[in-house]
Amino acid sequence: AAVREVGVEAGAVMKGVHSQGALAAREPAAFWGPLARDSLVWDIPYHTVCDYDFSQGKIGWFLGGRLNVSVNCLDQHVQKSPETVALIWERDEPGTEVKITYRELLETTCRLANTLKRHGVRRGDRVAIYMPVSPLAVAAMLACARIGAVHSVIFAGFSAESLAGRVNDAKCKVIITSNQAVRGGRVVELKKIVDAAVKNCPTVQHVLVAHRTDTKVHMGDLDIPLEQEMAKEAPTCTPESMDSEDMLFMLYTSGSTGKPKGIVHTQAGYLLYAALTHKLVFDYQPGDIFSCVADIGWITGHSYVVYGPLCNGATTVLFESTPVYPDAGRYWEMVQRLKINQFYGAPTAVRLLLKYGNEWVHKHDRSSLRTLGSVGEPINHEAWEWLYSVVGDSRCTLVDTWWQSETGGICIAPRPSEDGAEIIPAMAMRPFYGIVPALMDEKGNPMEENDAAGALCISQPWPGMARTIYGDHQRFVDTYFKVYPGYYFTGDGAHRTKEGYYQITGRMDDVINISGHRLGTAEIEDAMDDHPAVPETAVIGYPHSIKGEAAFAFVVLKDDVCDADTVISELRSAVAVKIAKYAVPDQIMVVKRLPKTRSGKVMRRLLKRIITNKAHDLGDITTLEDPSVITELLSTFQKYKDQQMNANT
Repeated sequence: AAVREVGVEAGAVMKGVHSQGALAAREPAAFWGPLARDSLVWDIPYHTVCDYDFSQGKIGWFLGGRLNVSVNCLDQHVQKSPETVALIWERDEPGTEVKITYRELLETTCRLANTLKRHGVRRGDRVAIYMPVSPLAVAAMLACARIGAVHSVIFAGFSAESLAGRVNDAKCKVIITSNQAVRGGRVVELKKIVDAAVKNCPTVQHVLVAHRTDTKVHMGDLDIPLEQEMAKEAPTCTPESMDSEDMLFMLYTSGSTGKPKGIVHTQAGYLLYAALTHKLVFDYQPGDIFSCVADIGWITGHSYVVYGPLCNGATTVLFESTPVYPDAGRYWEMVQRLKINQFYGAPTAVRLLLKYGNEWVHKHDRSSLRTLGSVGEPINHEAWEWLYSVVGDSRCTLVDTWWQSETGGICIAPRPSEDGAEIIPAMAMRPFYGIVPALMDEKGNPMEENDAAGALCISQPWPGMARTIYGDHQRFVDTYFKVYPGYYFTGDGAHRTKEGYYQITGRMDDVINISGHRLGTAEIEDAMDDHPAVPETAVIGYPHSIKGEAAFAFVVLKDDVCDADTVISELRSAVAVKIAKYAVPDQIMVVKRLPKTRSGKVMRRLLKRIITNKAHDLGDITTLEDPSVITELLSTFQKYKDQQMNANT
């Protein structure tokens, strides 16, 4: 790809939703340029909207511009309405929520920023944040942004080894943590995990320790009591003026092989994209209570708990607990109590709650809800219908969103759209403004026709996209730009319908070829998940001597199922009827649970390793929520093989 520079088209006017979308795709600079100028608070205006070269993995937006992200998220709102609630901290125990105004959050952020500066943190330094979901964790992120430091939020549940690996890769100077975390009624000893990690982290000079509970913890030579130090600092801090393309944060995503990737996001483009998608996908209106129940340790928490909502001056909910604590009505009790207008969660949680029935939903008033959202993986039809009809009373807009850590924000979703445009269940549907998808065939050529399936790529840059992998730009180029030259490769497959809508079919390594028929595993899973006794399934391909590949299904049954054999027979029939006989899995094994990351994604590659007798080499499992599931699955698989062998003799 040649180096391309896009200039601003003067006088471009955005009229109506449809014309905006067309303009963003056709003339990205004419769309994003005025939007950035009018939406963000700048110290120095930019001179070039966009400059990129996909062949080199080079992306730059709003070049020459300078601003500060914390000013955009805090100061501008404090000037207008300081007592507006910025954060509602929904703590682990229901009914103990804490509200933080924009003025209070700015003061806390400034005190924390001054504390960091006093302890040697300078512009460009990396700071690890290993904390529970809390206002102080948000302030830590914003404090880094205020002084030009780069934050790396690490989910407060990773092991000491995983934490150390991420801290060392980023060469972090400081770790901010808490004595403990509280989640689902259980205590997690964060400080002890950090103590074990820092023994192997030579770059760490200080550990700032906040207190989530009253429990006292051992304080060593590196440790500093955070709240005590913050109390000594002024509630004001002059913000650093940052270049649009300076690093804002790093976030680690696990790779299928090798060490996790430190995805880098920069300042202006990321913030603008997070804010605009938050506003338009969820129909956010001033005064709304917006709730994304993701942990801030994941990109969803970064973009739709912190940066997007705060840039828009919204009230955003920080959810510390779990969907089933103290009972399966937790989400909906929270919706009633806080009068939440938008609810954004994951299909894995929806499927979990499905197992508990409708009574927990109907106990609570959900009339405040206007928009429901799904994130993390393609949502199956049964979960979509339950969320729409039971939770949303068939009156709320339900947006199934597709995006990635690397994209920075939502790329495909049913909204925004023309007023009243249809939403097709369990389908992401419409590219967001400026996102130009391309489906590639097996030979690497773009597929122009509709009713086609292929590798999902994006053909032009957008402001929110990642800029590199920290310390390994070549890996960034090889992973995202080399597979299909001239395009960003998402790693996902998609189907474009006759109408031109997009259906995500799952990771490309989750596409199986059965006797020449290419099938997304999500398609088979969807057919099986519709069974009332089945809350969750995972399907993978495995080598077959005749078909090339065959499907192996792992099936979780509801607790009250007595006759598993009948259910399995019905699942085979359902797949045959809904897809085709060739799509019926050769093997269906009932399991208690599936291996998932801490963000709720099923780790299908681990399932593949187990059934292909490669469990001795599982690759990177640092994001696995509960490693004991591996032993459990191996035992179940051995029993399954023994049963199959006995049946054949």
